[in-house]
Amino acid sequence: MDAADTGQLLLLGDVHSRFPVIAAQIEHACVDLGQHVSRVVVAGDLGLFAPELKRHFRSQGSRFSTPVSFIEGNHEDFRAFDSLVDSYADVLTYLPRSTVQAIDGRRVLCLGGARYMDSWSTPRGCEITDHDIDACLALEPGAVDFVVSHDCPCGIGVPGAVGFEHLGRRACPASSALLPASGRRCGSSAHHHRWHEMEKRGTR
Repeated sequence: MDAADTGQLLLLGDVHSRFPVIAAQIEHACVDLGQHVSRVVVAGDLGLFAPELKRHFRSQGSRFSTPVSFIEGNHEDFRAFDSLVDSYADVLTYLPRSTVQAIDGRRVLCLGGARYMDSWSTPRGCEITDHDIDACLALEPGAVDFVVSHDCPCGIGVPGAVGFEHLGRRACPASSALLPASGRRCGSSAHHHRWHEMEKRGTR
């Protein structure tokens, strides 16, 4: 994703602690595509778990060649989330839920967490709540250039994994209100492990 005078924003999702994948995607963009990546944003399920973080960033001493930010998904260690965010702030930047962040000249609304999920393996603390949605809707129309979320709004046709139909309707019902009514014309999400693109009521 590009914007004038800001460079390329590389959006990834569901890395699940495979941190070398981030480095490989940065290299692919820079070398194979010839694009300068100014920042990476991971749209949830970064894989914020102490053993993997320690191995990659401390034991191996690995670093990314460009700044990496992330919103939370539903597969992070929520019991130690705050302490891990603090401990690894030198290599990863957390974008808090229901906040607008200035990212390379863009005003990005960040909505981590999920509503549709595999509850048997998902910890408390990750569910998108009505309070989260209300905080986003309280923003003035036009205050945001882009929405990045982990889960996606209902009604955009994202298919679910076969065998998981018992989890109910896919996506997050309330987040549908975040898009056209509030002036956000572009958004990106992850979580469902499927590529899907469409335009709905003027929002891509």
